[in-house]
Amino acid sequence: MPSVIDVYSGVGGLSLGAVRAGFEVSAAVEIDPQAVEAHSINFPQTRHIVQDAASLSGKELLRSANISNGGLDGLIGGPPCQGFSMIGKRRVDDNRNNLFKHFFRLVRETRPIFFLAENVPGILAEKYEKIRFDAFNLVKSDYILLPPIRVKASDYGAPTSRTRIIFIGYDPKRFKGNLAVEDFAPEEGTEKTFVGQALSGLPVGIDPYIDDEEKSWRQIERKIDSKSPFGRLINDVPKGMGDPEAIDRYFERGEVSGFFGTRHTPEVEERFSILGYGEMDKISRASRLDPNNFCPTLRAGTGKDRGSFQSVRPIHYSAPRVIAPREAARLQGFPDWFLFHPTKWHSFRQIGNSVSPIVAEALLKVIYDYVNLG
Repeated sequence: MPSVIDVYSGVGGLSLGAVRAGFEVSAAVEIDPQAVEAHSINFPQTRHIVQDAASLSGKELLRSANISNGGLDGLIGGPPCQGFSMIGKRRVDDNRNNLFKHFFRLVRETRPIFFLAENVPGILAEKYEKIRFDAFNLVKSDYILLPPIRVKASDYGAPTSRTRIIFIGYDPKRFKGNLAVEDFAPEEGTEKTFVGQALSGLPVGIDPYIDDEEKSWRQIERKIDSKSPFGRLINDVPKGMGDPEAIDRYFERGEVSGFFGTRHTPEVEERFSILGYGEMDKISRASRLDPNNFCPTLRAGTGKDRGSFQSVRPIHYSAPRVIAPREAARLQGFPDWFLFHPTKWHSFRQIGNSVSPIVAEALLKVIYDYVNLG
């Protein structure tokens, strides 16, 4: 089975897409302890390297992943994007911007057959041209680098309009064929998934005082057709994946975690209740979801190093409250058996920072068909 290493893996959106595309995730590199904890639960057979990727050499990475030199099929990852984000300060000298270059350094040092990196559209701004040039210059002599690919998650069947930039390259000496940007376009006839369908079967009434992980488990109704594309993504569990107890609770009892509540004052609930679909609350700047449209990009908020600020969360389309983590997970394209951190704040951070597994699978499946060694 072709193997990949996920660098800056977060909770595992890219990892899950890779597994569903047919790859084995041999190792994951992540410095955030909460993300590592969640990734370890969902990917129990993956080796986890808790280290800053900037301080990790390719030789160390391959050794930790138990992969011989020249034996890695793919290096994938989503280098931190906050420094490039349109809603941030967008400083060229933001230290996090250097992590994009370190991804390409690890490509040069591990020599995979292919690589795939994800980031925000802001990275293509002219002010970051040198950062991109320096990164690409590390691999351009050995890899064919495709032009940046702009992907909109909703075009691939996800319930969110989240748009990201994908960088893909491959070694022409070892890759079985040639790739073009057009190969990664959404398949014709891809079924659209809107908010209402994505959240169907989940409880609307959530106790606003629930902040305990065990109490956040709720029984759901199986309203999504398991044979539909979105239903398969919600229900299917790849071999060797997931927490056994969570999977058992889901399939045997129909129980799902992540229904943490959020307390709103009566005044806030009143403001939320009169909003139309897609309309923004002028005070909180939260927008009400439209059941017949896509969810806007979910934001992650900041970690402790940046002040621990929570991001604005969208308002449920039929209840005067912001969405719960499990609802956010559905909208991002994560399955119901997938576990996140047992706190509301870290759960939202992990979901907001992740690549939609639906998009990841679609892109990596194209590459798998070329890389698969049989």
